[in-house]
Amino acid sequence: MNPTFEPTQPQRRKGRLQLLLILAVVIAPMLLAGAMYRFGFWVPETRSFDGVLVANGQGRDALGIAVPSEAEARWELLVTAPQGCTEACQELVYLARQINIGLAREAGRAGHALASGTTLAPAYEQQLQREYPQLKRYALEPSVYAENPDAPAGAQLWIVDPHGNLVLRYDEKIQGKAILDDLKYLLKISQIG
Repeated sequence: MNPTFEPTQPQRRKGRLQLLLILAVVIAPMLLAGAMYRFGFWVPETRSFDGVLVANGQGRDALGIAVPSEAEARWELLVTAPQGCTEACQELVYLARQINIGLAREAGRAGHALASGTTLAPAYEQQLQREYPQLKRYALEPSVYAENPDAPAGAQLWIVDPHGNLVLRYDEKIQGKAILDDLKYLLKISQIG
């Protein structure tokens, strides 16, 4: 006859305590994360980007920009000028090119573009053709642009992902280093483009 092992009362309590601790280690973080999400406590107030986040899935078409279907799928620094390309717009176009150059070895993953609501001045058009040969130009429909609540009036610089979604928006007062840092971070974490 085989002897049966009967645990003593202290051993049984110790086993139950270990089981409860294992369950607590697994379940408590999930409950805490759910409560943090639901009630919004211990959520960091800081952010790691300098622009205005456009996180509602809008594409370039929401700004009134028609992009040809054969367009290359890569990140884009898009300058919008619904009232024509003023001095602020011209500075953003220059900044977009400098940021693209500043990407160094990652420059091939991004491009720069200008979408204007009016025709450009002939002198500026010639300057763009001469000094910005890789700048893409799109037509912008001012009425569609004006209806978009995320698109303020005046020249803006947008970061657009390879799928055509708007990611971040900057006004003409932004420093180029901030945009460059944001774009480098997006390229680093992105598996597309």
